[in-house]
Amino acid sequence: MSISRVSKVALSVSSALFLFGCHSSSTDSDPNTGVIPSEQDVLKYVDPFIGTGFNGHTFPGAVVPEGMVQLSPDTELMGWHSSSGYHYDKDTLFGFSHTHLSGTGMGGLGDILFLPFTEDNAKYIEDSDDYREAISVKMDKASEVAEAGYYSVNIAENGIKAELTASERVGFHRYTYPEGQPQRLKVDLNSILNSDWGSTSLRNKLTVSDDGYTITGERDAAHFSGWAKNQKIFFYATFDKKIKNVQLLVGGKAVDGLSAEHISELVYDNAGKPVKRIKADVTAYVEFEQGGSQALNAQVAISAVDAGGAQRNHQAEAGLSFDEARKQASEKWANALNLSIEGGTAEQKEIFYTALYHTKIAPQVHQDVDGQFRGMGKGSIRNGEGEYSIAYGQATEELPNFSVYSLWDTHKALHPLKTITEPTRAVQYAKNLVQKYTESGLLPKWEHLGDETGTMVGYPAVAVIADAITKFPDAFTQAEKALALKAAIDSSTYDNYAALATEWDVPVLDRTLTKHIDYIEKEGFAPAIQRENGEPVNPDYTIESVSYGLENAFYDWAIAQIAKAAGDTSAEATYLARSKGYTHYFDNNPMEYADYGVTGFMRPVMMDGTFMAPFDPYGTAHETGNYTEGNAWQWTWFVPHDIAGLKAIMGGESAFLTNLEATFTAESQGTETPDMSGLIGQVAFGNEPSHHIPYLYNWTAEPWKTQEVVDYILNDMYFAEPHGVIGNEDVGAMSAWYVMSAMGFYQVNAADPTYTIGRPLFDAVTIPVEGGTFKIIAENNGADNLYVKSVTINGNALEDGLFFKHADIKAGGELRFVMTATKSEAMVIQP
Repeated sequence: MSISRVSKVALSVSSALFLFGCHSSSTDSDPNTGVIPSEQDVLKYVDPFIGTGFNGHTFPGAVVPEGMVQLSPDTELMGWHSSSGYHYDKDTLFGFSHTHLSGTGMGGLGDILFLPFTEDNAKYIEDSDDYREAISVKMDKASEVAEAGYYSVNIAENGIKAELTASERVGFHRYTYPEGQPQRLKVDLNSILNSDWGSTSLRNKLTVSDDGYTITGERDAAHFSGWAKNQKIFFYATFDKKIKNVQLLVGGKAVDGLSAEHISELVYDNAGKPVKRIKADVTAYVEFEQGGSQALNAQVAISAVDAGGAQRNHQAEAGLSFDEARKQASEKWANALNLSIEGGTAEQKEIFYTALYHTKIAPQVHQDVDGQFRGMGKGSIRNGEGEYSIAYGQATEELPNFSVYSLWDTHKALHPLKTITEPTRAVQYAKNLVQKYTESGLLPKWEHLGDETGTMVGYPAVAVIADAITKFPDAFTQAEKALALKAAIDSSTYDNYAALATEWDVPVLDRTLTKHIDYIEKEGFAPAIQRENGEPVNPDYTIESVSYGLENAFYDWAIAQIAKAAGDTSAEATYLARSKGYTHYFDNNPMEYADYGVTGFMRPVMMDGTFMAPFDPYGTAHETGNYTEGNAWQWTWFVPHDIAGLKAIMGGESAFLTNLEATFTAESQGTETPDMSGLIGQVAFGNEPSHHIPYLYNWTAEPWKTQEVVDYILNDMYFAEPHGVIGNEDVGAMSAWYVMSAMGFYQVNAADPTYTIGRPLFDAVTIPVEGGTFKIIAENNGADNLYVKSVTINGNALEDGLFFKHADIKAGGELRFVMTATKSEAMVIQP
């Protein structure tokens, strides 16, 4: 639907077949063949404004599935809400830029900003001495419209209507100016998101062609506060009207000619110490010849490789009118949103399809039409699909290159969802991650446009790889499995640190191949940090020790599955033993924790093996304590690979259930980080480490409580409104949880091809799979009928009544629930 904040108007989309695994993208060279006839116009249920309010950090602009270009309005340039460049509560507009991140807690993009205007240039020239006050205008919020592949808004000051659409590598702009007004455009290479957190421009260059119809340029950017260190972008922009006048500014000062370049420089004090950086700043103020239509059309191609790549991308994709490009974008989204649902309210359908939409923005294509891309490891230029092949012994395989892997967030639900809805992509992602290891020496942790950021916890790529290999073993040769195992081992051992330090930026390496690994290999656990007056008092410690210890134990279990597939029994045994490392952190002491109603917590461990004291299970500190974005209540449950072992160290079945119940009913108190949102007791559902906790009741004698909690989350923590995501959307992670849970099941262990049931939201969901469809049916479903009375898969009872395997999802298959409103009729399975 074309979503207006005043009204919602249905967008008519041509009837289409929903092709499984096919996005009508040049990168999807091996689509699956499952087909569903179009029974509903799914695009009318997509609202890109969902998640743009509160802390969702999504953007409403134009993008196609997996597109390199995310052309969107920028209403926030600094602070946490500038991560996506847009926050719904703002009516400011700095312009429309071509690159964004969806739902993250860190930004740094916002490349190549366009702002149309009619007034005198002077109003739009920033003070060169103080860039903190960037020029902005006001949007007419009532006119704002967003749909899949399209965005438009009117500028209040001057009445210009701005419209945006996109292909994979080209952003299409259409600006309709008021009758008789000058048609002017600001092209800003300096604008960047999160500049207050360290993002800056290092080098800008812009050239206006002699023919007056083309502007080309490039920008080097960096983030000096711990995010992506290097990013290059080249652009090639054409206009359908000739440039009449142009004024170029460098560092806020006018320069002559049609070309300008500016390089960032450091300013030093009298002692020779750098005190600030003057960022590169090139801006063009352009006026176009009038005549004919009041509309100005611009087509902007981007490339991370070079100027020639941007031009070739333009030649391949820009030969369309705005309306043709918009139509193609809609068709690509219609093909991509390939699940069919029956039942549910209109609002539930809107939440579902918008969530599915958000799961398909990234990972994104990161290569030019000729296959070239900027790879990991010093940004070398490599070849991708078409000419891109990886040799595994005698075999070769063509693979596309992708980027924006927010793996700590997305390995938990988004990548498992992809194995169901896009198995071809799931396999390609796993192989692409291994390819990035061959480029840099380590598996990616949080990869950003060919650059490693070292952000978040552990080595989560191994979970994505293990999930794909265990679900699709025949899609990987033995040589590929062996290389995946080597990549996993090299990324989880500390022996290769010294060699990598000669090639990597050391601070980034320290965040990627962390000291926790060294301690865990030598001591079995990561020692805790203890502070007095804000300073560490113990010499041997690691930051966020408990979270790293628990996460790395899970990742080691995933590596054991890769080793098993590769036939390496020795590595399998080694990593299975390492996966028990979580036991070091649990303090089973019912007497001490009686006031909390639990038998124990996962606690920080000192170097001598004792638990850190004093201890507050509510205590947390963002990026400086012993837990990542949470506290002991939440992290005590992060043992998804060995729930039986977790039960044992807690004291058995009864203690496990008692502890779980206490976590859901614990009072809210103590310090909370911004990521600790969506609290249910002390389950912080707004952040990924808590996402599996609602399903843990399925390992108890009261599985109906999972159905109650999942029902509550689906209905009370997701909304068809801008504030409709309870925490950072995290590049599809929050949305993937909703999609899977609304279908009625979830994968608690992201590296194990086993699903457990929850509470299906819709009467029926049809998933195209190779050769046919898999259907989920909920009989007697309804808002109050939230309990599962019985469930079968392909006519058979589920494993232990509550679990089924990925292999059970097949063409012609069926997962059938019978629902009831009566709790006493709900299934009870003795664990």
